[in-house]
Amino acid sequence: MANLIVTGGAGFIGANFVHYRRKVAPDDQIVVLDLLTYAGNRHNLDGLDDVLLVEGDICDTELVSSLIADHQIDTIVHFAAESHVDRSITGPDAFVTTNVIGTHSLLKAAKKAWLDEGSGKPHRFHHVSTDEVYGSLGPNDPAFSETTPYAPNSPYSASKAGSDHLVRAYHHTYGLETTTSNCSNNYGPFQFPEKLIPLFTLNALSGKPLPIYGDGMNVRDWLHVEDHCRGIEACLRKGQPGEVYNIGGGQELPNLTVIEEICRSVDKAFAADPSLAKRFPDAPAAQGRPSAELKTYVTDRKGHDRRYAIDETKARTELGYAPARDFPQGFAETLAWFLARENWWQPLLERASITR
Repeated sequence: MANLIVTGGAGFIGANFVHYRRKVAPDDQIVVLDLLTYAGNRHNLDGLDDVLLVEGDICDTELVSSLIADHQIDTIVHFAAESHVDRSITGPDAFVTTNVIGTHSLLKAAKKAWLDEGSGKPHRFHHVSTDEVYGSLGPNDPAFSETTPYAPNSPYSASKAGSDHLVRAYHHTYGLETTTSNCSNNYGPFQFPEKLIPLFTLNALSGKPLPIYGDGMNVRDWLHVEDHCRGIEACLRKGQPGEVYNIGGGQELPNLTVIEEICRSVDKAFAADPSLAKRFPDAPAAQGRPSAELKTYVTDRKGHDRRYAIDETKARTELGYAPARDFPQGFAETLAWFLARENWWQPLLERASITR
């Protein structure tokens, strides 16, 4: 049994982790600390009545300290972050504030409670980061490993790199028991509809363009969010303090391939279920036409990294981690989730930033 604070636990990956953790460790006390900004949604935690949701800012060190003391917290799993690259290009200040200063606030509170006042009692600070801190790969470069030098290329990835370095420093300088995981591109339930997979899925359902950056051949490693949660759980249970673990999905795909799978899957779903045509009459698939006709090419994103790929050998050998899904299986599950939960995503569309 553990007492956890999950920061950003009302967001996409954080909420999935809370649901997952409740299944695998039902006796845990879980406190979610979330500012409920545009991407946070208290309904992501529906059905978890025994989870305490605190609406608050990770930059409020006094609040974090009081939560640690009041709930005898021994574990912090830190998801809270500004994470949309396009938003970081137009408004980088929020990324520095949340991702760097916010992470430092949490570290200060954790150090005070667990080291300065807690006599070094067992604890864990797990920091969730991204493969984007490693920069961009050429077509024949080896995949990112935990020893790949940092080379962030966007304000988002630079701010995450800064937070990674702070976590490392608090372990090596003060002895705080930390672990960090750097993940590849996530997808799955509860993903806010500004990211590629939910955006293109919902656009296909509504007959809106599918805006493809550049030539569409930027490559990402795709990781289903539940597989990511399994990786984080393995870090908490088996990870060594001070270590970093790359968590990938083993699905290195060009964006065009992902988009083509989305289109094929939507078309297949409409063919199998005639009621979808009534629910989504503007979809090309509702009229017997291919969703792929919505594809349109737009000006590439500034500083768009060409390729990411994860070498997860360390997590496999030391943690026993392995992804359970390939992309077609994972996306089929994701599409079914979105089709069944229009009441969840429909209210979010006006809040989504569609900047392509």
